[in-house]
Amino acid sequence: MASSTVTVVRWTALITGIIYGITHQSTLQLQFDERKKKHHAEHRADLIEKAKAAWAAKSDTESLIIDPDNPKFDVEKVIAAYAK
Repeated sequence: MASSTVTVVRWTALITGIIYGITHQSTLQLQFDERKKKHHAEHRADLIEKAKAAWAAKSDTESLIIDPDNPKFDVEKVIAAYAK
């Protein structure tokens, strides 16, 4: 039969290990959550930049008048737009 000192040391080691595991897991979870938020913010900023670029490209082509009957029709602008 184990002595009382060995039993106390075993229980102390077990409890210390459990407490360490809980605190370490919570630290890792906080780091993961921060990285996830940062990644989400970067992804959203990237999507916003892509949307702005698409909107700018769309507005450039919408301002282009391709109707030859329109008095503001400019052949050079149409050719330049299609060359892009």
